[in-house]
Amino acid sequence: MAPLSFSSRNLFSLFHKPRVIPFEFLGQHSSALYSTHIVGDRPILVRDFIHKALYDPNVGYFSQKSASVGVLDRSIKFNQLQGRKAYMKHLDKIYKQSDVSWFTPVELFKPWYAHGIAEAILRTTNLSVPLKIYEIGGGSGTCAKGILDYIKLNAPTRVYDNISYISVEISSSLAAKQIQTVGEVDSHSSKFRVECRDAADRSGWGDVDEQPCWVIMLEVLDNLPHDLIYSENQMSPWMEVWVESKQGEELSELYRPIQDSLIKSCMEIVDMPDATTGGSRVSSAMKSIWAKVFPKPRWCWLPTGCLKLLEVLHGALPKMSLIASDFSYLPDVKIPGERAPLVSTKKDGSSSDYNSYLDAKGDADIFFPTDFLLLEQMDHYCSGWKKQQKDDTSVKRGKKRRTISLDTAAFMEEFGLPTKTRTKDGYNPLLDDFKNTKFYLSVPTHNIK
Repeated sequence: MAPLSFSSRNLFSLFHKPRVIPFEFLGQHSSALYSTHIVGDRPILVRDFIHKALYDPNVGYFSQKSASVGVLDRSIKFNQLQGRKAYMKHLDKIYKQSDVSWFTPVELFKPWYAHGIAEAILRTTNLSVPLKIYEIGGGSGTCAKGILDYIKLNAPTRVYDNISYISVEISSSLAAKQIQTVGEVDSHSSKFRVECRDAADRSGWGDVDEQPCWVIMLEVLDNLPHDLIYSENQMSPWMEVWVESKQGEELSELYRPIQDSLIKSCMEIVDMPDATTGGSRVSSAMKSIWAKVFPKPRWCWLPTGCLKLLEVLHGALPKMSLIASDFSYLPDVKIPGERAPLVSTKKDGSSSDYNSYLDAKGDADIFFPTDFLLLEQMDHYCSGWKKQQKDDTSVKRGKKRRTISLDTAAFMEEFGLPTKTRTKDGYNPLLDDFKNTKFYLSVPTHNIK
């Protein structure tokens, strides 16, 4: 899902981008694997329901979308447009001519968006060792081509000559498109390859690779499955939320005590206290009275899909550097709970939002905001640093990662060329219309023990 502008709700339909990264939680963390059957035979966790609603090959939302990811024939000449009105008119014309449902930000602002990412990599990497880049969910290959173009023109020759760029892509059709896009420059072909596999499947990464590398994830996190936990009131314990089908049609929620280990890990990272413990007797008594007089149910969405992916990446690539971009905030969310998603469908050319995620049965996108502070905490957790701190509180250990979150405007002003996406009157859609998106950068330190 691509960024949604505060200033214009209509930009949602223009920038809307699906992610094709279905994956299964394998191993000990999953007490319920992703469902491959209709809900009804047995209840499934909310993360499994979301995965099925989005990615099921038969009924999933993305599986039913017939249009491919849009590719512009040529870059938009922003400095030839008068301002916002002219830009929106130009976009409308592009969409009508291309007959596709979405263009990614890296496509709309090519090559400048990818060039900014490439500059960030060159400034923060050790160029004395061969540069290796992984991109998860690379779409049409525009980002890969833009980065390779920039490095060829701006980095020392030896850096380009020794670079390897690997796209990890679940979609075979997009994999073929990526090879075609990158292959437009002959010299790129020998440095680029696509691995058609699931990025969150640890077995696909093979043996641990101790060499430094980069991992790029653009608009990946928003469509990763989340879990939902529920509490009846302020003093009740949190419960796992499962989805069950009544009489094969009506869907409803089922609440169970917290048992799933992935949910437990996420709650530990969030540092969610048990509602039934903690605090003085007086404060606990007051909370209990308040909860009885003014009971307030609570919902909380946990990014368990992101946690699983980070676990796999840190396990396979312990010296990776990470760069990700996504939503930091979503406006007009109707679904309750912290980090709740938007569930949006498009009918007869207009978009509308559902009031419940249970209404998404293959006809709606489900996309989440990214809590970038929590993303940083999960990054540290998966690096092993937080566990070391917990296991041995007597020793103060340095963090294994250096991290920073930047607004998209700040990132592009630092690493990109914002003058290239500015119109005649000063309006800059990349800086002005992406205020609810951020970039996250994470690089390893020397504290690896």
